[in-house]
Amino acid sequence: MSKNSVEKAPEFDLDKIDFNTLSPFIIAHKATDDKGRYLHWDQLKWRVPRADAENIWLAVKFHRSMQAKEINISDEKNAHFSYFIAPSMEAKLHQVIKIAGGSVGTIADNPVSKNIQQKFLVSSLMMEEAITSAQLEGASTTREVAKKMLEEEREPINEDERMILNNFFLLRHAERKSKNELTVDMILDFHKIATNLTTENNVVPGEFRQDDDIYVEGTQGEIVHQPPCYKHIHTRLQKLCDFANTDHSGSDGGQFIAPVIKAIILHFMIGYEHPFRDGNGRTARALFYWFMLKNEYELFRYVSISKLLKNDPKGYGLSYLYTEKDQNDLTYFIDFQLDIILSAFDELQQYLQHKTEEFHQVLQLLENSKYNNSLNFVQKDIIKKGNKEPGRIFTAKEIASSYGVSENTARTHLTKLVDLKLLLETKDGRTKLYVAPSDLMKRLK
Repeated sequence: MSKNSVEKAPEFDLDKIDFNTLSPFIIAHKATDDKGRYLHWDQLKWRVPRADAENIWLAVKFHRSMQAKEINISDEKNAHFSYFIAPSMEAKLHQVIKIAGGSVGTIADNPVSKNIQQKFLVSSLMMEEAITSAQLEGASTTREVAKKMLEEEREPINEDERMILNNFFLLRHAERKSKNELTVDMILDFHKIATNLTTENNVVPGEFRQDDDIYVEGTQGEIVHQPPCYKHIHTRLQKLCDFANTDHSGSDGGQFIAPVIKAIILHFMIGYEHPFRDGNGRTARALFYWFMLKNEYELFRYVSISKLLKNDPKGYGLSYLYTEKDQNDLTYFIDFQLDIILSAFDELQQYLQHKTEEFHQVLQLLENSKYNNSLNFVQKDIIKKGNKEPGRIFTAKEIASSYGVSENTARTHLTKLVDLKLLLETKDGRTKLYVAPSDLMKRLK
C-alpha cells in the first residue's frame, strides 16, 4: 500500500449516530478485529461486506470513542488528539514497561554481558542509533565507515558523515539534559545540534521554518501532510512542552499516561508539527530518547529504535497518516511504536549475545596464554578487535571514547600492550598510533 492510497476515514460524531440502525453492528463488532488488530478505515473497508462497511466502521469507532483518552493537545482546528490502549496493546505495553524498567542484566544471559555493559555498551549502541537515525533521513555512508569515524573521532568528510556525527552529539546532549524540563529553547538546541553544518532543504540550525512551503510528499509526489502554519509554531510547541512537563502519574488524582506512551506522543507531535525545514525526525527521536531517560527507563540508553524504523519506513509513514486521517487518533502510531520498541529489545538481546560470544572467543584465546592474568577487560577487548582486524590502528582518543575512560588511562592500556609486544607503536606527527600486528595470534601463544 502506498502512502497516497490512504483514504480519510468517515468521521464519527456520537451526536449524529442512528442507534436503531447501528445497534446490531455495535453488538457484532469491537474496537479491534477478531485478531486483535486496530485497523484504520483504509484497512477495514476491504475486509468486510462493502454494503455494511461504513456502518461497521461507525460501530468500531463507537467502541473506540467510549474508551479513548483525550489529551490536552489539539490540531489547528482545535480538535484534540486522543488514544486508546486496545486489549491487544495492553500486553505489549506491559512487556515494554517490564523490560525497560530494568537494566541490561534483565535481558542479558550471563555476567559477562554485564561487564560489557559497564565498559563500552553505552557508547557502542549510541553510535548505532546515531548512524541508523541519519540513514533513516537519507544519509548514505556505510555503517562500517560511520562507526570508524565515531570511534576515531575524526572530522566528517561529507554532509552524510556530518549528519551521523551530529546525531551522536545530539543523543549525548539529550542524555545530559534528562533531568531538565522541556522548553522550546531545548527543542531548538536539539535541532541545532542535529543539523549543525548541514544544508539539506536550506535548513537553518536551531531556527523554525519561516514559511509554509514545506510538506510531506507521498510516493507519487502528492501532498500527504501539510504541517500547521509556521506563525503558530512557537505557541504550539510551548503547549507541547506544557504537556511534557505536566505530571501524568495520576498520583494527585489527575490523568494517568504511561511514560512510554507520553514519549511516543512527543515523538509523533514533532513530526506532525514539522517545525523545521529539515531534521524533524532526528529531533523527534531524540526527544523520545530524552523523555524515557528522564523517567529513569535506563534501558533506552542501549536501544536503537531508528534501526527498526529504517527497516520499515512505509509502516512508519502510514502510522502518521492513519492518525491524521482518523480524527487525530494516536493509537495507530502508538501501536506501531510499541512493536518497534519490543523488536528493539530483541535486537539488543541478540547484540548482547553476539558481544558475549566474541568476548568468550578472546577469553578462550587467552586462556592458555601467559598474558591471561595480566590483562584487564579493556585490554582483552582491544586484543579481540586487533585479532579480528590485523593492521587496525588504535589511538588513545578512540579508546577513551569507546570505553568511557580518560585519555591518560586509555594510553596506559595501550602502552602495556606495546610493552607485551601485542601492539606496535608508531607516530603520525605528534599523535601516537598503536597498530595490531598481523601475527597477533602467534604472539599470544
